[in-house]
Amino acid sequence: MKIDVLNHHLQTARHNLIQHPFYAWVDSLEKVQALMETHVWAVWDFMVLLKSLQRELTCVDQIWTPKGNPVARRLINEIVMGEESDVDAEGRVNSHFEMYLEAMDEAGADTAPIRSFIKALNSGKKPLEALDASQAPEGAKSFVRNTLTVVERGNLAEIAAVFTFGREDLIPDMFVEMVKNLKNHFPDRLAKFTYYLERHIEIDGDEHGHLAEQMVMEICSEDENSWDLAASAAKQALQARYNFWTSVMEREPALS
Repeated sequence: MKIDVLNHHLQTARHNLIQHPFYAWVDSLEKVQALMETHVWAVWDFMVLLKSLQRELTCVDQIWTPKGNPVARRLINEIVMGEESDVDAEGRVNSHFEMYLEAMDEAGADTAPIRSFIKALNSGKKPLEALDASQAPEGAKSFVRNTLTVVERGNLAEIAAVFTFGREDLIPDMFVEMVKNLKNHFPDRLAKFTYYLERHIEIDGDEHGHLAEQMVMEICSEDENSWDLAASAAKQALQARYNFWTSVMEREPALS
């Protein structure tokens, strides 16, 4: 199975996700806040996928030696720089996760659960233990558990596929619809959130999506088993994201 075949294999699941009613559902500030309070957990676990790939594809030890495929090494390092050290709307260097927290503050969304979770990780708690003890929405917990399970299995083809087809390749199409809706309903209120989304549309559509697909091709190469694992993991990731958006909409009764 090659990259074109894999993309074709995912076509229906991808289409269903892009057509999710969630994108039109976000039509009030309270719903934006509910969205952000759930979505921030996916922003965090995206970085887990990213750094897992960097760890597997490059040497991150203090004593450096050449490791892995040089092409894949370059691809992942380019993506890491963009995600971990991008430039925000004011020209400051920051990670996308930290930009998201600032956008949540601007929107009046509750950042206490995710900040407490990060504090727990910094104190040495294991991710799943900290997640279970957190005040994350249940839909977010389920989504992050799926991601951590893939990472803990440690299969490089699976991790790369979830990263690429469940995140990087998918984000531009998802966020275009979201930005259209936000600009229609909140032309001035959500500047930082809109910038975050538009920045992802720009870099994931023009750069990172293509780099990530190249990375999958380098990792899977001519190994049919790796391609099969990648296809299965990517399809599961798309369904997990569909369920994730559904879980945000199901929080609506609690907002009244």
